[in-house]
Amino acid sequence: MQHILDAIASGEATSDDFANLELHESYRAAFVKKDEVDMFEGLTTREKDPRKSLHVDEVALPELGPGEAFVAVMASAINYNTVWTSIFEPVSTFGFLERYGRESDLGARHNLPYHVVGSDLSGVVLKVGPGVTKWKPGDRVVAHCLSVELEAPDGHNDTMLDPSQRIWGFETNFGGLADVAMVKANQLMPKPEHLTWEEAASPGLVNSTAYRQLVSANGGNMKQGDNVLIWGASGGLGGFATQYALNGGATPICVVSNEEKAQIARSMGAELIINRSEEDYKFWNEEGTEQNPKEWLRFGKKIRELTGGEDIDIVFEHPGRETFGASVFVTRKGGVITTCASTTGYMHEYDNRYLWMNLKRIISSHFANYRESWEANRLIAQGKIHPTLSQTYKLEDVGQAALDVHKNAHQGKVGVLCLAPEEGLGVLDQELRDKHITEINRFRGH
Repeated sequence: MQHILDAIASGEATSDDFANLELHESYRAAFVKKDEVDMFEGLTTREKDPRKSLHVDEVALPELGPGEAFVAVMASAINYNTVWTSIFEPVSTFGFLERYGRESDLGARHNLPYHVVGSDLSGVVLKVGPGVTKWKPGDRVVAHCLSVELEAPDGHNDTMLDPSQRIWGFETNFGGLADVAMVKANQLMPKPEHLTWEEAASPGLVNSTAYRQLVSANGGNMKQGDNVLIWGASGGLGGFATQYALNGGATPICVVSNEEKAQIARSMGAELIINRSEEDYKFWNEEGTEQNPKEWLRFGKKIRELTGGEDIDIVFEHPGRETFGASVFVTRKGGVITTCASTTGYMHEYDNRYLWMNLKRIISSHFANYRESWEANRLIAQGKIHPTLSQTYKLEDVGQAALDVHKNAHQGKVGVLCLAPEEGLGVLDQELRDKHITEINRFRGH
């Protein structure tokens, strides 16, 4: 891959130069193996170790199809879906690949005994398939992770509703934690050029997800003055939700787990902070079988103390089972609970009286459609929303990077260098970078 890296580093290679670069029959990638899906049998979720299941080795380069592109991946990032894949929970992702394989001949390429993971990337286009006109070899890009076929009518108003909607690198193969990735060309977006490769790779999935869940009319449809409760406000998702609330004139009420995370939220401009380690809310009994409404009430009183007596307009929910009952309770009459994940369990329980009698709404939100992804990336490129990268690993250490996220031993996003030999490369707009260097580095070192 050195010849590809040399062309990227030169800054002088033309599109034709990139188109003429030789692509080898194999490339380095991080993947899980189908014959190891039972390797953690008998262990609890917390005991399962991604370092044992994520392998880094050579895999075969797939055949490029119509409307697709090969991208030289300079950097990628860890999302919780990579953690789920690596511990084979809640199901093995090989079921996704098998179903994709039955759909078409092109889909059959994804049904392999290994699954190359990763749903973020920044890099350079190497080759495009038939029918691609917007992108050409040599273009510097990032990718969103929405993969759709758009052959059915369902997705043409909102691409997330396409019956063949998948998350690239999770429900498809050939993901971004590799030296080369294969994507649908309509996943590509311009790289924000004031950011390094690793910074540019880190926002993709979580930034677009937060945009749809909170800002878009398909999600919370946030407006100025809204009180927004943000769980995990300094995390991968919450760090972007907090920025969107502040930029949009809303008031974030940031829930964090310790003082260090509280300081990060304050550094973004948030003033209303709830530190769970200090408040010690016990929403469930020790057995996890019954919730305690008195703790919901105590949580609601704390929110009103911070807001001057006001309740929550929008809850930015993603922990799931642990917090969902409290989220429904504290939302104002007519308010909205938006949910995009269930990292503490997906069997949610809440008291429906507080929902139906107070006309509250639960809105499901999953990633983002094409338009929302572009809008979210545009705000990054303009320097209005900033990456939340805290630490970066090399690809050979991807198991440790995934373990950090699995154990919640991280802040913001954890990046992974793929072809990039070191951090700090890839910046073309130094002037814009200098204006926002404090915000860009806000999560660093935590």
